[in-house]
Amino acid sequence: MTATSTIRVVLAEDHETVREGLRAILSADPQITIVGEAADGTAAVAQTQALHPDVVVMDVTMPGLNGFQATSSIKQCCPDTDVLVLTRHAHESYVHEFMRVGASGYVLKQSRSNELLRAVHTVAGGGHYIDPTLASKVGDLQRPRSQSTSAAATVRGLSPREEQVVRLVALGHSNKEIAAQLNVSVKTIEAHKANAGQKLGLASRADVVRYAHMRGWLNDV
Repeated sequence: MTATSTIRVVLAEDHETVREGLRAILSADPQITIVGEAADGTAAVAQTQALHPDVVVMDVTMPGLNGFQATSSIKQCCPDTDVLVLTRHAHESYVHEFMRVGASGYVLKQSRSNELLRAVHTVAGGGHYIDPTLASKVGDLQRPRSQSTSAAATVRGLSPREEQVVRLVALGHSNKEIAAQLNVSVKTIEAHKANAGQKLGLASRADVVRYAHMRGWLNDV
C-alpha cells in the first residue's frame, strides 16, 4: 500500500453490535474503507480470498474457525494481507502465538479507539503493532513479514511432552490421571506443567483452557 492509498479493511467479529461500533470507528477515518465483514472465521478467510484487503481486523473467539485458526489460514492463502488481532485476551501467550502464525498486530478491545486506528495504519504501512498495555510483557516480537510459520509447527518453546501435558490439563484431567496415562510420576507432571506455564505465561487451569481453545485443541475431542 502506498502512502496515499486507502486502507481496505475486512472486519471479522461475531457480535453484530460490536461490529457496528468498529465499523463506525474505522469508517470515520477518511483513509480507511471497510470492504467486507464476517461473523465467523470461515467467512473471514473467504472474504479475504475474494476481496484481498490490506488488513483484516480479527476477533479471537468466533464460531467455526476461531481467530487463531482463521489468521493461520489467511496467512497461508493471502500472505500480503495483514491481520490485526482485536480481543479482550491480555495474555502474552496469545500475542506470541498469533504473531508466530503471521499476525502483524494485537490490540485490546478495552483500549481507546485511537489505539485501533493507530494499529491499522501501522500494520498497513508494513509495521507491527502491540497494544501498549502488553508491550512491556511480550518484548520485541518483530520479525520479517515473509517468515510466517505454519500453525502446525511446535508450540513456542514447549517440548512434545510439555505440550501433551498442557493438552491433557485443558481437557480436565488431574495430575494423577495424566501421570497414570503417561506412565510417569505425579511430580514429573507437575514439573512439566510448571515449565509449560512459565514458557507460555499461563498461571491457572482457566488460562490453560482458554489457550487450548484458541489453538483449537479442544475441537479434536
